[in-house]
Amino acid sequence: MKYLPIGKQLFIQNRAKFAEKMVPNSMAVFNSNDIYPISADSTLPFAQQRDIFYLSGVDQEESVLVIFPDCPKKENREILFLKETNEHIAVWEGEKLDKPKALETSGIATVYWLQDMQKVLFELMTQAEVVYINTNEHYRASIETETRDARFIKWLQEKYPAHTYKRCQPIIQRLRSIKEPQEIEMIQKACDITEKGFKRVLGFMKPGVMEYEVEAEFIHEFIRNRSAGFAYTPIIGSGYNACVLHYIENNQACNAGEVVLMDVGAEYANYASDMTRCVPVSGKFSERQKQVYNAVLSVKKAAAKLLVPGTIWADYHVEVGKLMTEELIGLGLITKEDVDKEDPNWPAYKKYFMHGTSHHMGLDTHDYGILTEPMVAGMVFTVEPGIYIPDENLGIRLEDDYVIQETGEPINLMKNIPIEIEDIEKWMAK
Repeated sequence: MKYLPIGKQLFIQNRAKFAEKMVPNSMAVFNSNDIYPISADSTLPFAQQRDIFYLSGVDQEESVLVIFPDCPKKENREILFLKETNEHIAVWEGEKLDKPKALETSGIATVYWLQDMQKVLFELMTQAEVVYINTNEHYRASIETETRDARFIKWLQEKYPAHTYKRCQPIIQRLRSIKEPQEIEMIQKACDITEKGFKRVLGFMKPGVMEYEVEAEFIHEFIRNRSAGFAYTPIIGSGYNACVLHYIENNQACNAGEVVLMDVGAEYANYASDMTRCVPVSGKFSERQKQVYNAVLSVKKAAAKLLVPGTIWADYHVEVGKLMTEELIGLGLITKEDVDKEDPNWPAYKKYFMHGTSHHMGLDTHDYGILTEPMVAGMVFTVEPGIYIPDENLGIRLEDDYVIQETGEPINLMKNIPIEIEDIEKWMAK
């Protein structure tokens, strides 16, 4: 890993919070992700399953975490199963966690090698009445491959059918949605790295550069600042491409007079940042581009103030829709008559602003969070309104990451990233 070591106290604290929510005489099991094959002997880069990382800090494959607060053997109340390392593995793959390093990383003293797991698990299953199993229940999840957790659950339930099984997700989603101060620090670090990348791009942008060249400037700056890379597939779209919400080809030229939309974010220690900025390829916005840009910025500023404890996500989006409606009328894109005749299920503003405004963010770019429950302090949300006008080859989206506070307005973790038109143009003129 490129990131600096994370203090084990965070993971000790996260496990304690999870254990507190478990029913008596129960245990929970979390698996690492697989390393996914491409073809021949090639594989995708390993990315750790976020729940086991959140609870242990272990960031390597073939790892299993067990939490069993009421286990009769005190030493088995927290267990890590790890792939046994040796000199051969160290030479070919690099150093893996041994037992002392696992303790240093996670705060878990009991570590068994993975080949002993079935034997140890048998003893644990004779003592536990309830088993928490881990599934992906994110509201946007679309899973076509069988995960390591899914294979384990199938095996466990076949071997131990008489146990009661419960889901980890109702607990883990609520816990992960509220960030500890140390987590906020890592998200802030990811945002700071994104800031460096964006400022680098402001000095690089000019007519004729390719979208993929802009992408390359970002990744250069990210990696040199201890990021593993992009937190999600970057969107670099100039002109009409900015109107394609999930445009990821990034293979066209940035032409004079166009505005380029850049939806990018660095990750740091598996924590995400999520930024969108729009800049004029030629260094100056046209008057029309300024009008649309300032309309989006106005909605963003007003929407951020609504991120306070007690707010319901769905109600929040209704209010943002009202803000956007007024701006679109002011731009001449819709009329009051359009609003009077609108379909309540697809309001008039949706013609030019068709996506949501905010989502949870943390270990995942679209992080865990139960959207039907009120917002609380410590949650991190994006705010990302946009206006897309294909007929004008113009798409504007602006996005920052905010931490909800107990009182007052949320804290903008990207407050140092230029966003005002004057600041963008000044940076580009340097």
